[in-house]
Amino acid sequence: MAMPDTDADATALNRQSYDAIAAQWMQARTMPSAAERRFLDLLCRGLPSGAAVLDLGCGSGRPIAEHLVAQGLRVTGVDQSPAMLAAAQRLLPTQTWVLAGIEHFVPAAPFAAAIAWDSLFHLPRQAHATVFQRLRAALPPGAALALTVGGSAHPAFTDTMFEHEFFYDSHPPEAAVALLREAGFEIEHSEFLNLPTSGRDKGRFAILARACGPAATQDGSAAR
Repeated sequence: MAMPDTDADATALNRQSYDAIAAQWMQARTMPSAAERRFLDLLCRGLPSGAAVLDLGCGSGRPIAEHLVAQGLRVTGVDQSPAMLAAAQRLLPTQTWVLAGIEHFVPAAPFAAAIAWDSLFHLPRQAHATVFQRLRAALPPGAALALTVGGSAHPAFTDTMFEHEFFYDSHPPEAAVALLREAGFEIEHSEFLNLPTSGRDKGRFAILARACGPAATQDGSAAR
């Protein structure tokens, strides 16, 4: 499989592929795993009913946004796939759904928590630091961020899911943790959900971080 020539090509590839598999995804991805529930519980801990949570790369809304709404939280979901967002709107019509690439989305209001689950590794890794900075700017001190990144230093690659091609890229876990700390987060918990293998699995690493200190501006500098 040929690699996309540009970041825009990678974005277009993933958007087209997720549009194509939206129905299959809804059928296959129905419940969070036990490990995912642990992270969702950490994310939701202490949040009052009705608190606003940002879901970057929300997909169809199932199972992550659906789980958050069941806990009494309000979700704003962001995704670049119109078909996935249409599914989320049908599933959870009272929530807010935004059609945008997460590498370009700038939150307009503060959120009580945020999640970027299995979405960042679809972006070229050079975009990840900016996403972290924008998330920090949208979260008050102490607010939680749950996310997954790739589990190894493997270079960017493409692979298939439901017979459609997708682009993947990620910093290794230690580099992602360092970028989060530089953006103004402290790491509360992290673990491998999938260890890298010598085969197709490049690994999957989950992180629960909390915003610390004064809120950062959207360019990553400290607010005054």
